[in-house]
Amino acid sequence: MKVKFWEKKPVTKAPKKKKSFAREWGDAIIFAVVAASLIRWATFEAYTIPTPSMEKSLLVGDFLFVSKLHYGPRTPITPLQVPLTHQTIWGTNIPSYSDAIQLEPHRLPGFSKVKHNDVVVFNYPPEEEHPADLRTNYIKRAIGLPGDSLEVRDMQVFINGNAVDAPDGLQYKYLLVPNTQLSEKFFQDRNINLRDVIPYENGYVVDASPELAAQMAQLNFITDVILLKDLPGKADPEVFPQVPSRYEWNKDNYGPIYIPQEGATVAITPETLPFYEKVILEYERNENVDIRDGKLFIDGAEVNEYTFKQNYYFMMGDNRHNSLDSRYWGYVPEDHLVGKAVMIWMSTNPEGSFFDRIRWSRLFKTIE
Repeated sequence: MKVKFWEKKPVTKAPKKKKSFAREWGDAIIFAVVAASLIRWATFEAYTIPTPSMEKSLLVGDFLFVSKLHYGPRTPITPLQVPLTHQTIWGTNIPSYSDAIQLEPHRLPGFSKVKHNDVVVFNYPPEEEHPADLRTNYIKRAIGLPGDSLEVRDMQVFINGNAVDAPDGLQYKYLLVPNTQLSEKFFQDRNINLRDVIPYENGYVVDASPELAAQMAQLNFITDVILLKDLPGKADPEVFPQVPSRYEWNKDNYGPIYIPQEGATVAITPETLPFYEKVILEYERNENVDIRDGKLFIDGAEVNEYTFKQNYYFMMGDNRHNSLDSRYWGYVPEDHLVGKAVMIWMSTNPEGSFFDRIRWSRLFKTIE
């Protein structure tokens, strides 16, 4: 006779409660936002070209992929931010962030360093109304690297005393003098943006490459094509470091200027301080720093030399006479670098008709 002293009752699991339709969609949206935010932060991000400062290398209406992998993803400085926004919430003027918390910037390892002539997206350094990582995105070419000496002589750039090759499509401003009125089609046929054509006395000021300028000069209805360049010794008070009484520089005749390098030490004198004042006061995150009577004070003591805490870069646009760049506002700190522009995935012509609005030849074009 078999006697069962104890028998475990089978455990019956309560049926799993099915998620509601709203809960399923909510979870899917949260996952998508998190995934998109991570991809945007660590790998690639899409940008568009709104201004002609890089023409003809990049055109207004180009849509780019910018790689964060090349120089390494930058850790957020402003963590309290609505995901997938930049400065404002979509379609409004409402700020998308709070600057109550500001973190020290760090950069994860990338697989390359910034090289000469890289096309770089960065945060616009002089913009003070936003935190560093949320300043307006600019795109320019890295002409000068940390430790370089840069000079522009008669529009030719020299790095460490050596002339550098100009990028393809480099443009300058020209005065086009015709013997008749020119139509919009004349400019459109030559890929000259209509909004950048400025009527001037008996002609038109246009942005063009030297090759295009030479071609237009051969036309029988063009009287003259004049390059509009600044002469040596003609000081422009708008160019960095904005001391025309001491530095008679302009956009076409500039420097020489030293580009700060991490760990490098420079002498601080009344002559050198204008070059490094903004760096030391704002970009280096120094505390208890002050400038009085042309002298630098840190923690109340005057200092005669300074060692830089990070690298800096000198950026210029390929449309050299129509570009707000380092010649006007100085260096770009390394913690302002966003990434390297690598490919055009779409391009639309704002002045094109319905049938030729897409620039098919530029789709999926790599950026050099």
